[in-house]
Amino acid sequence: MARVCQITGKRPQSGNNVSHANNKTRRRFYPNLQTKRFFIPEENKWITLKVSTKAIKTINLKGITAVLKEAREKGTLAI
Repeated sequence: MARVCQITGKRPQSGNNVSHANNKTRRRFYPNLQTKRFFIPEENKWITLKVSTKAIKTINLKGITAVLKEAREKGTLAI
C-alpha cells in the first residue's frame, strides 16, 4: 500500500538535503502514518485505516463517522 493517508490524502513531498558546504541532493519527506483501528458504533464494526497523526487528531475532535463521510465525499477513502 502506498504511503498516503486515507483521510487527509497526505503524500510524500520532495525537497533537498543541504550540506554544510551547501551541496544539494534530492530527498523525500514522508508523512507520519500510523495503522490504526477505529470502531464505528453505527455499523457496530471495526475498520483499520492508515492515517497521519494529524488525521488522528481530527478524528478525536470531530468523530469517526463525520470524518469518514468527509473523506468519502473528497474521494480519499474508498471503503
